[in-house]
Amino acid sequence: MSTTPLWGLLVLVAGLALTAWLALGEWKGERGRVQSLQRSLADAAPARLREPLAGAALGLRAMQTVLLAGTPQLDQGTFDSYQRNLRSQEWIHGYVLIAFAQRHGDAGNDGGATYRYQYVAPLEGNEVLVGFDIARQPENMEALRRARDADAPALSAPFQLLQFRDRQGTGDMGITVRLPAYTPGAMPATVDERRARELGALAVSVRLEPMVRQALYGRILDHMDVEIRDLGALPAHARVFASAPLPADAASLQVRRMEFGGRTWELRLWPRAPMGAWGQLRLIVIGGSSISVLLALFLWSQATLHRRAVELARRMSARFGESEARFQALNEMLPALVLVADARDGRIRYANRAARTQLGNVAGEPLEGLFADAAQGRAAVAATLVEGNWNSQEAFVVRGADAALWVNGSLAMLDMDHVPHLLMVAGDTSAQREMTERLRYQATHDELTGLCNRREFERCLRQALLDRGDAGAASFALMYIDLDQFKLINDLSGHTAGDQLLVQLSQAMRRHIRDGDLLARLGGDEFGLLASGVDKAQADQLAEQVRACIERSTFCWLGRSYTVSASIGLVLVDRPGCTLKDLLAWADSACYQAKEDGRNRVCVYRDDADATRRMGEMEWASRLRRAMEQDRLLLDYQEIVPLSAGANPVTRVELLLRMRGEDGSVIAPGVFMVAAERYGLMPAVDRWVIRTALANFANLHPCGNRLQNCAINLSGASLEDEGLADFILDAIARNGVPPQRLCLEITETVAVRDLLRVVRVIERLRAAGCRIALDDFGAGMASFGYLKNLPVDVIKIDGSFVRDLGRDPMSRTIVDAVTRIGHQRGAKVVAEWVDDLGTLDLLRELGVDSAQGFALHRPQRVVFQRENLERREGRDA
Repeated sequence: MSTTPLWGLLVLVAGLALTAWLALGEWKGERGRVQSLQRSLADAAPARLREPLAGAALGLRAMQTVLLAGTPQLDQGTFDSYQRNLRSQEWIHGYVLIAFAQRHGDAGNDGGATYRYQYVAPLEGNEVLVGFDIARQPENMEALRRARDADAPALSAPFQLLQFRDRQGTGDMGITVRLPAYTPGAMPATVDERRARELGALAVSVRLEPMVRQALYGRILDHMDVEIRDLGALPAHARVFASAPLPADAASLQVRRMEFGGRTWELRLWPRAPMGAWGQLRLIVIGGSSISVLLALFLWSQATLHRRAVELARRMSARFGESEARFQALNEMLPALVLVADARDGRIRYANRAARTQLGNVAGEPLEGLFADAAQGRAAVAATLVEGNWNSQEAFVVRGADAALWVNGSLAMLDMDHVPHLLMVAGDTSAQREMTERLRYQATHDELTGLCNRREFERCLRQALLDRGDAGAASFALMYIDLDQFKLINDLSGHTAGDQLLVQLSQAMRRHIRDGDLLARLGGDEFGLLASGVDKAQADQLAEQVRACIERSTFCWLGRSYTVSASIGLVLVDRPGCTLKDLLAWADSACYQAKEDGRNRVCVYRDDADATRRMGEMEWASRLRRAMEQDRLLLDYQEIVPLSAGANPVTRVELLLRMRGEDGSVIAPGVFMVAAERYGLMPAVDRWVIRTALANFANLHPCGNRLQNCAINLSGASLEDEGLADFILDAIARNGVPPQRLCLEITETVAVRDLLRVVRVIERLRAAGCRIALDDFGAGMASFGYLKNLPVDVIKIDGSFVRDLGRDPMSRTIVDAVTRIGHQRGAKVVAEWVDDLGTLDLLRELGVDSAQGFALHRPQRVVFQRENLERREGRDA
């Protein structure tokens, strides 16, 4: 018996040591979480600071675009109207003004130039700036030059704002975000052009203190002190912001940098006070200590059991009361909801602090009445009474004091003073559920319009197909809606205007569809509509309503009004066997047909020859896009042979396009070129051929650098591109290829389609030294009439005349006439499709300069692609 107190002491020491170890682990974990929170707040601070600056730059860019578009005479009233439309003061805290300064002085002479503010909005309170010369503020002038030369937003160093100086010379510190203003026209592309076309400067002025405080408002400034310095500013103006003086021994100092507009701000953040919730630590310390003391006391009580039985009974009764008090204290500290109800009547007898806070005063109320679903509450209580316990399989709702709560909980039976009780323990999961629902919504909806996104739309469409197949449901309709000329609005007014237009149109369409119909944004300016339970007449009527509501919508932006229209492809699903891929392809095909028929109309998909052809072309267009992405386009060369006796042996070739299929087969261009032209892929294909050929010019033909001339075909779509000539000349200069070695072939039908545009492109390229060939000459209806207006160097006779040269006198006459006219114009004449050597003598007799065809040379793969294939095969062997 004498050793029992010693055992009690040992148990107490061991229990306290275990409690200390657990408390230390909890303390370290909580400290790690606090440090992680501080780092995340510090990481978020630069992005939060960049947001108002980027917003100011966006407003300036909109104003710059207005000036470039050649806005009518600008005055203070018009400038005030622009400023009100931008509403910058609503989303840029600390916003002071937006201003325009007119440049005076010679272009390129910055030293003698002045920039005096001409228009300031709002003018009230800022009158002192009108006529003020920016050159008097070095910080502003340096930002102005950077913005002008780079055409990018520039941020000034901090300086004292002129309009806030008082009589003693003190005032608020501020910054400006600047963009240049150029004379009307296209956006200048080079530094010299920007300086030459400089009209003045645009600026947004912002007070630093309110801007920074609002940007960091919330958890950052609640928990952290911040000091911000501009690393490139003079020492007197380097400090941007300081919420408190930086202590000499700042604990957990976080240093971050924010870069914007050519300047770098250094952010130093340190905690205001220790952060963290130490409730779990207190629970471990109190609970562990209590349990250790109880065990020690129990052993100690055993030592005195025989000697002091009466006193032991009294003390045990006292300790029981203490234990119950401790148990209640522990329950009070638990974050979970703990409730105890009398099992005899089901009424609540005890609720801990968390339960009282969340549920209000529930003492005396039925436990099952807490459940929002009364049937669920009754079932839970009944199951506990019968089986002894009940666990929720999923979250359920209880009636809270302020609002309903989502909880996960369980019920169990226990005896207290020989009376059965129900113990309910539940954890509040409302915040987690709200976050889950928010994430689920974001995953299925478009952020801009709030409509369903493409993934959710396809899921619903797939489910509609399953429901119809399983239950034989009523037919439904799928509509593919594509806005007409939407790119024009983006180009004229910017993507912000385009986004606002999409929001406006999505709201208009919502008002014209039925309850239960699903409208989704599929991407860009494309929408989808799923209408259930409609026949053909109802589907046609609904599609026409949607088209008409889009046509009636008027969109206003920065003083301009736009009207848009839509092409709608309609598919009625009234028969089984359709797949999701089929429906989407049919709707896309019908929408494309609507655009071909003139836009702003509804086209119903029909399973006919034209639809089948369009589907095939769409498939080939898709395969061509994948081939370009996976670098599976191929180039072959075919030699062009001179025919005149004693001609110098030179090497001239024409490049021919091929495509390697996914199975490794080589596909001729006739299979996919029609689809490429219909779906607008030819400009990208032509540019790939030009870029690839010029980059590997010395490795196209086995003769290497001795290759005299390489001919490349250009499509009509490429010739309609205003930037084609610049692209070709830039590729020539970048790769160092003499322009005389490049021959660009255009077909006669393309040339006569837009003669003036083609002539402009040809003249630019010929002036640089490139040769121009007129391909397939003679195939058109007005060949000879247009020939006199086209400045070309080579005429290639269409192969249909060359092939019949020995049998058809008319073909001979046409070849003879083309040759004579070509020579009279100083052009070389080339015969295509020479399939037999006997034709060569006839061509020489008629004076044709060169020939091309299988009889002279069969196309071969260009050397560099041939070598790449051999290297790959060597690695795979």
